[in-house]
Amino acid sequence: MKLTILGGGGFRVPLVYGALLQDHAEGRVTHVVLHDLDPARLSAVTRVLAEQAAGVPDAPEVTATTDLDEALRGADFVFSAIRVGGLEGRANDERVALDQGVLGQETVGAGGIAYGLRTVPVAVDIARRVARLAPDAWVINFTNPAGLVTEAMSRHLGDRVIGICDSPVGLGRRIARVLGANPKEAWIDYVGLNHLGWVRGLRVAGRDELPRLLADPDLLGSFEEGKLFGVDWLRSLGAIPNEYLHYYYFNREAVRAYQQAEKTRGAFLHDQQARFYAEMRNPDAPAWKVWDRTRAEREATYMAENRESAGAGERDEDDLSGGYEKVALALMRAIARDERTTLILNVRNRHTLSVLDTDAVIEVPCLVDANGAHPVTVDPLPDHATGLVCAVKAVEREVLAAADSRSRATAVKAFALHPLVDSVNVARRLVEGYTEVHPGLAYLR
Repeated sequence: MKLTILGGGGFRVPLVYGALLQDHAEGRVTHVVLHDLDPARLSAVTRVLAEQAAGVPDAPEVTATTDLDEALRGADFVFSAIRVGGLEGRANDERVALDQGVLGQETVGAGGIAYGLRTVPVAVDIARRVARLAPDAWVINFTNPAGLVTEAMSRHLGDRVIGICDSPVGLGRRIARVLGANPKEAWIDYVGLNHLGWVRGLRVAGRDELPRLLADPDLLGSFEEGKLFGVDWLRSLGAIPNEYLHYYYFNREAVRAYQQAEKTRGAFLHDQQARFYAEMRNPDAPAWKVWDRTRAEREATYMAENRESAGAGERDEDDLSGGYEKVALALMRAIARDERTTLILNVRNRHTLSVLDTDAVIEVPCLVDANGAHPVTVDPLPDHATGLVCAVKAVEREVLAAADSRSRATAVKAFALHPLVDSVNVARRLVEGYTEVHPGLAYLR
């Protein structure tokens, strides 16, 4: 089975390959094709994978190419993890927004809109090529903003594109762990959009254990979200929000923390990864050791500004292992081998949330089998969550419309309508600022 990884020179590719190395079942991935626009990055990551595979019998063959069509032909699965504009683009997204006093995070608020505007045209081109060159392939999208990009691609690939994210998985795992439950045996009632969802229940053997967590202040305050949001706020919500909702519920504090930080997250990662790829130009550098050291630093500093503003302290060691590669592998296994499972995924709504249309991509538990991912029926969201989901989905639709029409006015509308951008004039200045620093937004007119 052939897996093509778009963004194959990306730093997190070894996580995916590491998961593949642990899969020895029949019908596993036997050939991995890495595609990237940067040959030097491809070379660096290929070296890391070679050291990973040393001593592993029947390790998947790895090839690399800068030719997209070549990479796609004959693929059974396509894993999309591209970053249009690179980490320099992410750092620019953050800086332009913070200069206007609004959030510049890569998927939330102004930064997420800017990232989406330059990523959607590229993602749409990829979707069209997949439809032409590998019509039977399944596309697993991790490219951010994951929900928005998945929806853009679904207009050309239908249900054969599925978005994944590790945030809901990590959240469910933490809740189960603190309740003393096995995450593999728990049903997580999670619903929303990507980076905008809530856990409303966690059932073990048919019993909802979340009320027990909400009723115990010590237990509730003992894990990441309890520290980040505070016990009182979680009890008021009656649910556990995705960590990215901290940007909404504590927006002023988050913006202030990012403005006061020595570096934005994008700038930090840009410098960190530049050091990694520079070190990898030395043919004698121990590739795996250098990569693993860099990865550990990256994970430990994740959402550091938010935790600092909330007084949440350092991340727990158990939360430093990521997890999106496990979701990707479980999804591929379920489809390729008809190993039926349940995963929280980004898929078309169909009739799951009545407040959204059938084509809107949402993030919910799905039953997965050889025919793809099927969203599970969920209870309606409370009014406050419904309002936020509908508002952000409306913004995503304006981003898609702006990318399709190349309309600068529609791009301004997308920024202005976002709940975290509180002024049409700010929206206009954001579009002006982003078009100045991003060549990829030159299409707006």
